[in-house]
Amino acid sequence: MNPLALVRLLQLASPTLPVGAFSYSQGLEWQVDCGAIRTEADAGDWIAAVFDASIASFELPLLAEQMRAWAAGDIAAVIDLNDDYLGSREAAELRAETVQMGYSCLQLLKALPECSAVAARLADIGDVAFPTAWSGAAVALGVPIEPALTAWAWAWAENQVMAAIKAVPLGQTAGQRLLMSLGAMIPSRVATALALPREDWSNFAPGLAIASCLHETQYSRLFRS
Repeated sequence: MNPLALVRLLQLASPTLPVGAFSYSQGLEWQVDCGAIRTEADAGDWIAAVFDASIASFELPLLAEQMRAWAAGDIAAVIDLNDDYLGSREAAELRAETVQMGYSCLQLLKALPECSAVAARLADIGDVAFPTAWSGAAVALGVPIEPALTAWAWAWAENQVMAAIKAVPLGQTAGQRLLMSLGAMIPSRVATALALPREDWSNFAPGLAIASCLHETQYSRLFRS
C-alpha cells in the first residue's frame, strides 16, 4: 500500500468525514436506557456481539465485493449489492441511517475531483447505502481491499465506543481499553470476510434489530439510532 493511498484511507476512516456517523448509536443507546448496559464490560460485550453477528459476517464481505465490482467497472453488481444492503436494514432507523450517510458521502464525492466519477455513476440509482458510496471512493483513491475493510471495521468500532462513552457514560481510558479489545478482533474477521462466499453472509442479529426498533420510540435520547 503506497503512502498516499494510506493517507486517503485515513481520511475516509476519520471521524471528521462529514457523513454524520457520530449521531448514531445503532441501538446501543436503548440498551443503556433499559439497563442492559451499565458498565465497561457490558458495553464491550454488546459491541463485540454486534460486530461478529452483523459487521464481520455481512458488512465486511459485502464491502469487499462492492470494491471488486467498482474495480471491474461492474455498476450493475454495485447496485445489486446496494439493494442487498438496504434490504438487510431491519429497522426504520437503521435504513434511514445508511441512506442519510450514503447521501452525505455522495455529496462529498461530488466535490472531490478524484471521486466525482463515482458520484456520477450513482446519481440515478435512488437510495445509496453508505457502504456503496464509501467503497467507490476507496477504489477511486487507490486503496486496496484488505486495508479498506480493516479501516471500515475500526471506524465502526470507534463510533460505537464513542457512543458508549457518552451514553453509559464511560471515561476516556475505559474507551481506550474497549478499543484495544475490539481492535484485536479485527484482523481475523477481515481475513475471514475476504474469502467468505456470498451464500454464507449472515446478518442475523435479532437483538440489534429489537434494540433499534425500540429506540425509535425512546422518550429521551442523544442519538438518531
